[in-house]
Amino acid sequence: MKLSNLIEEFIKEMIEAENGMAELQRNELAVRFNCVPSQINYVISTRFSPERGYIVESRRGGGGYIKITRATCTDEENYLKKVLSYIGDYISQTDASAIIQNLYDLDIISEREGKIIIAALRDNAIAINPPQRDFVRAKILKNILVNIL
Repeated sequence: MKLSNLIEEFIKEMIEAENGMAELQRNELAVRFNCVPSQINYVISTRFSPERGYIVESRRGGGGYIKITRATCTDEENYLKKVLSYIGDYISQTDASAIIQNLYDLDIISEREGKIIIAALRDNAIAINPPQRDFVRAKILKNILVNIL
C-alpha cells in the first residue's frame, strides 16, 4: 500500500475515533510515517478537502496543529448551498466526482443517482476543450444540486 494511502487511513481512523474531528501535529505524523512534513501536507490537501466532505483548519508555529473535521449533514439544504458556493465557475472531473461521492456517503443521493450524475460529468461526456469543459461541468453540477434542493 502506498504511503499516502497509509497516512490517509490513519487520519480517517483518528477522525472516526474522535467522533468526527482530529487534531494532528504535522511533524509528529511525519516522524510516525518516516516521511517529510510536505508528504503530510499533500495527503491532507488532496484527501481531506471540502469537496470530499472535510473542513481543515491549521495553525502554524511551535504549538501549531491541523484540525480536520468531517462535515456532517444535519441540514441538507444548508449543506448543498455550501457545496454550491464551493464549486465556483469551474470544476474538474475529479472534484465533481468527489462531491458526488460525498453526497452519496451522506445519504443525500442514491448510488444509482450518483453513478448517473458522474457519467454525465465525465470529460468524454462533455466533448469540448478543457477550460470550457470545466465551466460547463460546473454549470451542470450546480443545476443538478439546485434541483436536489
